[in-house]
Formats: sequence, C-alpha cells, structure tokens
Amino acid sequence: MKHVDIYTDGACKHNPGPGGWGAIIVYNNVEKELSGGEPKTTNNRMELLGAINALEALKEPCEVLLTSDSKYMIDSIQKRWVYGWRSRGWVKSDKTPALNPDLWERLLGLLEVHKVTFNWVKGHAGHPYNERCDALACAEAERYRTF
Repeated sequence: MKHVDIYTDGACKHNPGPGGWGAIIVYNNVEKELSGGEPKTTNNRMELLGAINALEALKEPCEVLLTSDSKYMIDSIQKRWVYGWRSRGWVKSDKTPALNPDLWERLLGLLEVHKVTFNWVKGHAGHPYNERCDALACAEAERYRTF
C-alpha cells in the first residue's frame, strides 16, 4: 500500500452558519490542496467533510496518516464511540441522537477501504499544514458568508 499523509481542518462562521473545510494530501513530496464549504452547517460537519473528501480523493486503498485538530472526529473514532452510536441506530449512550450520522457512515466506509491512523494536533499552534488547512477552510466559509 502507498503511504499518504493527509491534513484536514474545518471552520464555521457562527455555529451553525457558513462553513468550510480544507485538506492537504501529501504523497511522495507532492501536495494537493482540496477545499469546499456550505452556506449553513456546523464546525463538526466541516471537520468530518475535510477528512471524507480527502480520503475519497485517493484513487486506490492507501495507508494514511490523517492529522487533524478535531477532537470530535478523532476521539469518536479512536475511543470507538462512533461504532457504539452506529450499533444503537445512531443513538448515544445517554439516549440522545448522535449528530452527523450521514457523514459518519461515509467516513466509516472509507476506513474500511484505507488503513487510517489518526493523529491529533492542537489547532492554531503553528503546525504548518494545520495552519494552511485552517486558511483554506476559513476562505471557503467566507465565500458563503452573507453580510
């Protein structure tokens, strides 16, 4: 399997509000930037979409190191909460609905294709790729902002 590094971030102007996501895929020292956004969304949806869109851009199964500042995404997977939510019909252990099941289903499907290791970094702490992804995400969110 090819090894690929992916960096992602999401942003939202108000929550909910206009949002954006940014991702950078690095393979063999070549970088590819991706970004997108929505007019009315949440920060957590944008965080998930950054990872989903980057993984969907891979043309074959890969070994991926995915770096993000989203504790929501990374903890939900590493602590296996999302698998419990899915097994209970997208209901959390406190009996409240799990948010974003549509995106979690997409992400979990991609985790069956790619061998993904998640790496958390502190946001806005000078990590070059995280800062660039944040800039991409914020620029997309700004595109959907109404004044």
